[in-house]
Amino acid sequence: MAEITILKRTRTEAVVTQRKFFKKTARGKVIKVLRERYLRDDVSCGIDHCRECTDAQSLPVSGDLQHPSFPNGHFVLPDTNVFLSQMDLVESPLFTPPIILLQTVLEEVRHRSLPLYNRLKALTRMDEKKIWVFYNEYRAETAIIREEGETPNDRNDRGIRKATAWYNSHLKVNRPPIRGQPAPKLPTIVLMTEDAANRQKAVKESMTSVSVRKYVEGMKGATQLLDLLAAEGTSEIEPTKAVAGRQALYPDYLPTTALLAGVKAGQLHQGHFNANQYNYLEGSVPVPGSSKPVLLVGRENMNRAVDGDIVVVEVFDEKEWKAPADEVVDQDATLKNDDAEDSADEGDTEGHEVLTRESKILQSEKRSAERQPTGRVVGVIKRNWRAYVCHIDSTSLTSSNSTSLSQQTVFATPVSRLLPRIRLRTRQAPSLIGQKILVTIDRWDVTSRYPEGHFVRALGKVESKEAEQESLLLEFDVPYRPFGKAILDCLPKEGEQWVVPPKSDSSPDWKNREDLRELIICSIDPPNCQDIDDALHARPLPNGNIEAGVHIADVSNFVHPDTPMDSEAASRGTTVYLVDKRIDMLPALLGTNLCSLRPFVERLAFSAIWEMTPEAEIVNVRFTKSVIASKAAFTYEEAQIRKDDPHHQDDLARSIRLLNTLAQKLKAKRMAAGALNLASPEVKIQLESPESSDPIDVEQKEMRETNSLVEEFMLLANISVARKIEETFPQTAVLRRHLPPPRTNFEKLQDILLKRKDMKLDVSSSRALAASLDQCIDPSEPAFNTLVRIMATRCMLSAEYFCSGSVGKDTFGHYGLASPIYTHFTSPIRRYADVLAHRQLSAAIGYTPLHASLHSKPYVEHVLDVVNRRHRMAQMAGRASVEFYVGLALKGRGEREKKVGGQAAEVTEDAFVIRTFRNGLGVFVSKLGIEGLVMFKKNMQFDAENYTITVRSTTIAVFDKVTVRISVEKDKNTQRGKVKMNLVHPIDSSGL
Repeated sequence: MAEITILKRTRTEAVVTQRKFFKKTARGKVIKVLRERYLRDDVSCGIDHCRECTDAQSLPVSGDLQHPSFPNGHFVLPDTNVFLSQMDLVESPLFTPPIILLQTVLEEVRHRSLPLYNRLKALTRMDEKKIWVFYNEYRAETAIIREEGETPNDRNDRGIRKATAWYNSHLKVNRPPIRGQPAPKLPTIVLMTEDAANRQKAVKESMTSVSVRKYVEGMKGATQLLDLLAAEGTSEIEPTKAVAGRQALYPDYLPTTALLAGVKAGQLHQGHFNANQYNYLEGSVPVPGSSKPVLLVGRENMNRAVDGDIVVVEVFDEKEWKAPADEVVDQDATLKNDDAEDSADEGDTEGHEVLTRESKILQSEKRSAERQPTGRVVGVIKRNWRAYVCHIDSTSLTSSNSTSLSQQTVFATPVSRLLPRIRLRTRQAPSLIGQKILVTIDRWDVTSRYPEGHFVRALGKVESKEAEQESLLLEFDVPYRPFGKAILDCLPKEGEQWVVPPKSDSSPDWKNREDLRELIICSIDPPNCQDIDDALHARPLPNGNIEAGVHIADVSNFVHPDTPMDSEAASRGTTVYLVDKRIDMLPALLGTNLCSLRPFVERLAFSAIWEMTPEAEIVNVRFTKSVIASKAAFTYEEAQIRKDDPHHQDDLARSIRLLNTLAQKLKAKRMAAGALNLASPEVKIQLESPESSDPIDVEQKEMRETNSLVEEFMLLANISVARKIEETFPQTAVLRRHLPPPRTNFEKLQDILLKRKDMKLDVSSSRALAASLDQCIDPSEPAFNTLVRIMATRCMLSAEYFCSGSVGKDTFGHYGLASPIYTHFTSPIRRYADVLAHRQLSAAIGYTPLHASLHSKPYVEHVLDVVNRRHRMAQMAGRASVEFYVGLALKGRGEREKKVGGQAAEVTEDAFVIRTFRNGLGVFVSKLGIEGLVMFKKNMQFDAENYTITVRSTTIAVFDKVTVRISVEKDKNTQRGKVKMNLVHPIDSSGL
C-alpha cells in the first residue's frame, strides 16, 4: 500500500522528492508508505541581510563574535545527540551563540524523547535565544534520501553534514571577493556533535566540527558552563553502561527485546517503581493482576531504579516472599560519612563498609508474617529522570579542597527523600555550600552505588523565601516562566479595555448567545478569589418548579485551538495554588479579568440551566452560551450570613436560600446512592500581609453550608455536561473517573479498626463503605470520625481524566461521587481539561464545529496524560507549600511564646497515633493538618499484630490520643525548616 502522486520527472528527481516510512494499521499490520515532498529553493537560511533569502530572518549576520576560536564570528549547528544529552547547557542563559536547528535534528529529537522535544520547542520560542529552524529536508540543495544499506542514524548524520556544507557555500555566495580588496572574513559554521565518527567525516569534508566539551572549554565563563555538561557518552534515554575494570554492584539489565517478550509472556511484570519514604532500602512496583505490589528489598534488588521509573520486575518463587519491614531506616544515618568519590574498586574498604552496614540492617529487620510478592528489577523501560532540587552535602567536600576551584566530586542530596543521593563533579562546590541547586541525573552504572549527575544552576540561599518558592516549583515540575510574547499576542488587542459589545445581531460575540444579564446571578468563593470561574442563580417558576443555573466563564471564546496560548495552557495543564502565590495556567488578563465573572460587569459565559421540582428532581437541562452580569461576589462566610439573617429578604438572599435548599436535597440523594463523605487535612495559613507573605499562625478551615451549596451545583453541572458530550462524541469525550479501590487497600485499616476499636469497615461497595464510616464514632473523641475518613481517603485510588473511547464504558464511573459518568466543566480558567470539555459541549449544542484534534482519540489521550501528571504535581506542590508555611508559622509562634515565657521555641498540641513502627510512631496533628514521626532509640517493645509499641511500661497504640511537643529544625535533605516532634504525654520521649 502506498500514497503516491505521479509526476513527470527524472528518476533521480522522483527518488529525492519521495519520503518512505513504515506504519502500523489498526489491526497491527506493518505497511510501507511513500509520500511526496516538494522541494524548494526559497527555504530561508535565517541569517540577517542575506541577499539570497527574502523570508524572515533572525540570526545576526556575523554570528557570535565572543568565542576566541572563531574571531570572524560563527554559528553553531548541533546534531541530535547534543540536544539529547546536553539540553541543560543549551538552555543556560550563559550559552548565547546563534544556533541553526535543522529540521532533521528536530524530528529525530521528537522521535527519541518527547520531553526533550518539548523543551527544545520552548527554546525556539524564547526571545533571548537566537535559534533558527532550517527546513533542510525541503530545501532542494540539502534534501537527501536514505541509501541502500544505510541506517537511519547514518542517513541523518549525512543530512546534517550536507546542510553544514551548504551553509558554508551559501555564506561564500553572499560575500563574494571583490577585486583589489582583501578576501572577506566569513563566519564559521561549527558542526557540534558528540559523535566522534561524525566529527571525523565532517573534518575530512573540510568542515569545522567540535565536541561540546571542546567548544565550551574555549568559551568565556567556561568554569560555570563545564559544570552543566552531562557525563560524557551518556544521554537521558541511554542511561546505563558498565565501566570496564570496576567491580559490579548491581546486575546488568536484560535487553529490551527480552524485557518486552517476558512481559508479554507473563514471566515478567511492568509497572512504576515507588520508593519507600520511611525505608530507603525498600521499594515496590504495583503490577497488573496482583492485588499487592511487588516488594523490592535491598538496593541490589531495586537495581538502580529511581522513584517514578517504569521498570520490569521478576517475581521470586513464593518461598522467598517477604513482608515489608516495620522499621524506619534513615538514609542519612546509614550512609553517614560515605565517600563521594566513585567507590567501587575492590580496594575501597569504606565503600564496602556501607554495603556491609546495609546488609546487616536487612538481615536484622524483623518482619510480620503477612508476606507479599517479592522480586527484583531486571530492566528499565522508561526513566523518570529530570532536574532535581538538591543541596551539596558539606561533609562530602575534601578538606584540602574546601576553597579550591578545581573539580571535585561531592554528594548532592535531593530535597525528596524518595530519591538517592547524586554524585556530582563540579568546580564550584565551595561556593554552592548553603545554596539550593538544581541537578540532573545523567547515568547510573552497575559499578556505582549512586547515580551520576551534573549541576544545572543555583537557586539561592537555603531558607530564603525566594529560593524556597522556586525550589518548590522545580521540585514538582511546575512550569512557571512568564508568558512569552507569542502567547500574549493571542490576547484581545483591547487589553484591559475589552468589554462585551452592545447587543447586536451582527456582533459575533452575541451570535446565538442568550441574554441573561437580568438574572439575579452571584458568585460564592474563598476570600480574595480573583479568578472567578463560576456563578449561580435560582428562581421559582410559574408552574411551581424551580429554575437553577450554573454559569461558567467562557474561556474557549478567548483560547482557540492551534494557537501559542492554547499550546501553553495544554502544557501547563492547571493553575497551581500555593500559600502565598498562584501560578496561572492562562495570562492574568484572562484569568483575573476578562474571563473572571466579576460583579457588576458583563461577561461571556457558558450556562447549564435546569428545571427542577421542589424535591430537586430534574425535569430538564439545557446548555447555552450566554452573557451575564453578576450581581454580587460573596465569600462563603458572607453568603452564609446573608442566608441565615432573616432581615435579608432581597432577591439575592432568596436566591441563595433556594439554592441551598436544592443543594441539601441533591446531596442527600448522592449520599443515598453511595457517595462518600471523605476528608483530608484542611488548614488555613494566616499571613501578616499580602506584601510580606510572612505566616503568623495556622488554623483549621471552617466548612459552612455555602461550601456544600457550591459543591453540589458544580457536581451537578459536571455530571450533566459529561452525559451530553459522551452522548455526542462517544469516542473522544473528555471525562473523569475514579476507579473502585482494590479491597486489599483497606485490609490494614480494617484490621486496625477491628483490633483497636472493635469496629467493622465494610468495603463491598461505596454505599457500604459510606454507611460503615458513619458508624465509626467514638463518643469521647469527636475528631475520631474525621481521622478515620482521612485514613480511608488514603486507601483510595486517584481520580483521573480519560478519553471515553479508550476504556470500557463499565469503567467510566466515579466511585467517590457514586456517579456513572463525570467530567470537569466548571473551572476552565484554571484547568485545561475543562477547556476541552467546553469545546466539546459547544459542538454538541451546535454552537461551533468541533476542532479536528478533538475527533482524534490519540490526541485526546496524549493531552490528558499530560494534564493528569500536571494535576498530580500541582496537588503535591500545594501540599508542600502548606507544609513549608506551617513550619514557618510554628517557628514564629514558638519564638513569640519564647519571648513571653522565656521557654524554648516549641509548641505543644494534641495528636493521634496513626501508625506504629518498631522504633517510633507516626502521629497526625489535626489542628495543624500535619503528620510527623516520633522516634525512639531504646527501651521499646513492638507488637506488630496489635499495632502497639511499649516504652517504659507505657503502651501506645494506633488511634490513641497523645500530646506532642513540636519544634522546627533545619532538615538535612530539604535544608528548610522541618517539623520535629517529641511525645509529652503519656510519656516524655525527649530522653529516649
